[in-house]
Amino acid sequence: MYLKIANLSLLVLFPIAWAAPLLKAGLLPFFALSEISVLTGVQSLWSKDVVLALVVTFFALVAPYLKTVGLALIHFRLASPRLLPAITLMGKLAMADIFLIALYIVLAKGVGIGRLETGWGLYMFTACVIASLGVSFVSARK
Repeated sequence: MYLKIANLSLLVLFPIAWAAPLLKAGLLPFFALSEISVLTGVQSLWSKDVVLALVVTFFALVAPYLKTVGLALIHFRLASPRLLPAITLMGKLAMADIFLIALYIVLAKGVGIGRLETGWGLYMFTACVIASLGVSFVSARK
């Protein structure tokens, strides 16, 4: 029962995490920082590089959500448990964007241009992805 509730709560928490500020960035220390979320990042990518925008959209939005929906279908016996290996793969693909965000932070801080701060959305998004991995791990063991 708790597994079902945790997984269903991810269906609500993922979209909130996508809209939450991951980073706050600015060029000069005296001006306000602009907030960057998963959704604003994907929006800006669509105008600059469509292929990269498609890749990021898949890994950051589609993969984790499909995985969560797939697990919900399995939990409510609307899909076969044979889907679990594919769902686990989706979860691993979704974790790639956390790595990329961490890499961007390290690079931006290493260059020393401007100011970069992590936002609460980064922690929420990371927690959602890790919780999703945990739910799929426990589901696979049952």
